[in-house]
Amino acid sequence: MARFLRRSVSFVVRRHEPMHRLPVFRLLWCALGSAAGIGLALFLVAAPASRLLLASLGGSAVFLFGLTRAPAAQPRALFGGHLGGAFIGIACYQAFGDALWVYVLAQVLALWCMLLTKTVHPPAGADPLIMIYGHASLLALWQLVFLGVFSLAGGGGRLESSVPGPVALSGSLARSLAAVNFLGRLGRVAT
Repeated sequence: MARFLRRSVSFVVRRHEPMHRLPVFRLLWCALGSAAGIGLALFLVAAPASRLLLASLGGSAVFLFGLTRAPAAQPRALFGGHLGGAFIGIACYQAFGDALWVYVLAQVLALWCMLLTKTVHPPAGADPLIMIYGHASLLALWQLVFLGVFSLAGGGGRLESSVPGPVALSGSLARSLAAVNFLGRLGRVAT
């Protein structure tokens, strides 16, 4: 059992390349994409009215521009996690108020929603709490959450997707290369 765990851990550690090994060009391009996305979100969402939500969008920017291949960085998880979590927070606040148990209920329901719909996006886990704390109405789902997420994904996301190299690969080619890479590493672990 210990041997299996050692090999599993070494596989996970080798699987993710440390940030310092990435080319400087990629780092600069990621920074530019992140700045464009967050800048557009701040401009469209009116930052002073929604400081807490923009904090969760900052976490989303890390996934979108720094961990581009992570499942949590995919559009389904980004939009589904934020919109679902915010809606649950708003619904719980509108139905039950802002008692402590409502925060807990909203958080649990949002987690279940993300797990069942396969839209897990960790920064979106803060959305139900933010919506309750801010006493948000259903209008906040459109004005704050959707516009913020859309501007983050649309503003910097377009820029980030144009990076040359493996990051720009999409579709079946990217899946094929990922499968070959995974099987090659799996073969090394088994020996």
